[in-house]
Amino acid sequence: MSDATIEITDASFEQEVLKAAGGVVVDFWAPWCGPCRVVGPILDELAGQFAGKVKIAKLNVDENSQVAGKFNVMNIPTLILFKDGKEEGRAIGVQSKEELQRKIQALL
Repeated sequence: MSDATIEITDASFEQEVLKAAGGVVVDFWAPWCGPCRVVGPILDELAGQFAGKVKIAKLNVDENSQVAGKFNVMNIPTLILFKDGKEEGRAIGVQSKEELQRKIQALL
């Protein structure tokens, strides 16, 4: 995880995502998930690219099942894109860097 990517929990989700101004991308993941390990480095790179514009956050579903349940996350990786606390879109499974860039750019 890069310095630009933040780790969030069920407890910090409301403050870090729902009350955040602007765009937030939440990566619902787990350490044992192979596809999650593919998406992780892409998100780290994009977190640096969009630093100060969009927040990239990671939520470990094994340790934080409350939020995952609330947002009906059934498969991982699932990326949910929020703008001003409202869900604006989602991406399930491995996405290319270019596709993720387009989705994040749309939040701006």
